[in-house]
Amino acid sequence: MAICNPNELKPLIAKGARLLGLDVGTKTIGMALSDTSLMIATPFDTIRRTKFGIDVQTILAHIAKHGVGGIIVGLPLALDGTDSPRTQGTRQFAKNLMAHTELPIAFWDERLSTAAVERGMIEGDLSRRRRAEIIDKAAAAYILQGVLDNLNHHH
Repeated sequence: MAICNPNELKPLIAKGARLLGLDVGTKTIGMALSDTSLMIATPFDTIRRTKFGIDVQTILAHIAKHGVGGIIVGLPLALDGTDSPRTQGTRQFAKNLMAHTELPIAFWDERLSTAAVERGMIEGDLSRRRRAEIIDKAAAAYILQGVLDNLNHHH
């Protein structure tokens, strides 16, 4: 299935299926899952990146286990909204992932996600080490929540 617009996701997702949010970094992939009513995103797990083939198997196993019906990939655009070098890598990752799954994949502009999450954590006074452990999956949840809020406001 092609990469689609997040607003067009709802009809493509089976009833009762969850959305998986991915924050694709160079070293890690943060993951978040929505609930089955597509209202709330929860930080889920962080994968240490190895080879794409191995990473994709891990992601597919989670998809099967948790009844995922669609995938959201955070797109790290430059602050002016143009592609950054990281954006290219993320687009390529999504394209490669598409070859392994029938699920719809949508990009979500994540420009502010990691910064917003980090700010919240600093306010919450989490230690730097603890922050590093959860930032990726928290960023994935922030990305996914943005999509869910968007879906729930477009009826």
